[in-house]
Amino acid sequence: MKAIAYTRPLDINAPDALVDVDLPVPQASGRDLLVKVRAISVNPVDTKIRASVAPDHGEYKVLGWDAVGEVVAVGDGVSLFEVGDSVWYAGDLTRPGSNAEYQLVDERIVGKKPMSLSDVEAAAMPLTAITAWELLFDRLGFAAQLPTGVTSYTDGFTETGEAARILVVGAAGGVGSILVQLAKKLTGATVIGTASRAKSENWVKELGADHVINHHQPMLPQLQALGIEQVTHVISLTHTGEHFHQLVEVLAPQGKLALIDDPKEGLDILELKTKSISLHWEFMYTRSMFGTGDMQKQHDLLTALSQLIDRGVVQSTLGEHYGAINAENLIRAHKQIESNRSVGKIVLEGFAAQKIAVMGSRFDMIG
Repeated sequence: MKAIAYTRPLDINAPDALVDVDLPVPQASGRDLLVKVRAISVNPVDTKIRASVAPDHGEYKVLGWDAVGEVVAVGDGVSLFEVGDSVWYAGDLTRPGSNAEYQLVDERIVGKKPMSLSDVEAAAMPLTAITAWELLFDRLGFAAQLPTGVTSYTDGFTETGEAARILVVGAAGGVGSILVQLAKKLTGATVIGTASRAKSENWVKELGADHVINHHQPMLPQLQALGIEQVTHVISLTHTGEHFHQLVEVLAPQGKLALIDDPKEGLDILELKTKSISLHWEFMYTRSMFGTGDMQKQHDLLTALSQLIDRGVVQSTLGEHYGAINAENLIRAHKQIESNRSVGKIVLEGFAAQKIAVMGSRFDMIG
């Protein structure tokens, strides 16, 4: 099967940062689905792993944690899907990714693709949607106010979110683009997004944010100008370390701070003490990485999200279509993401004929 991989972590401008390869087709067993990949999207996690994580000696590392495809084989323990189902998922960080024609994925972290979306529209969403959903409903404890007929997603939520004011830092990015929609449509909260460019601001408003402020300017005066003295929740999706003092400043006493990034200098969490602010970290691979008992919650939430999309409640966050799935186009996508100027998600579709640079499941060092 065709795949795109690397043999050692490199800067994206290095000649072999990502290469076209040919690998064996994996075999399904247990609760695994074998999926023929039709479309993928690219996330910041792809670029971070490519630049820092070496594959096992003599092996290729295949990236990619967003996919839409067709189930072509199932393991003997599968009960949720059948051959022929169109599915979407974000995969498992500990297994080979979706930058390949075929991929194995545990059925418990897979959902049926929304019928109303094309493959590329759907591929833009799983990772960011899972992250956004878990942030709001698992980490921060909001109650999902789902429309009649949408599969219930209950987990002992205690907050209604009726009086909540949520500040989303980095609202125009992949996670922000779905989180703004979910927060506005399902929690009843006032949603304030941050963006620094006109294009990004317009995108966040289109997704439903009540207000947009600029994260390159002091945040509290901008909020006060909107008549908002403090927010009850902050969801910081990028550059948390740079904004940390301001985030503590704008949070109300007993507020909640959630984040997904990795501040380079760490955080002085003692700043949270006097306001009794709670800290919540979201990592959407926790369930699959540790095989948690509630791992199937990701199947459940993808099912609910698919229904919401088909009812027109939530829209795709597709940004740009970069063409066929090959090394050249993935390199271009990685460069764009590393520029920190992406709006929406970058998606690729189909494995067109391509020149295979290296063959087999192992490599020979050349020169």
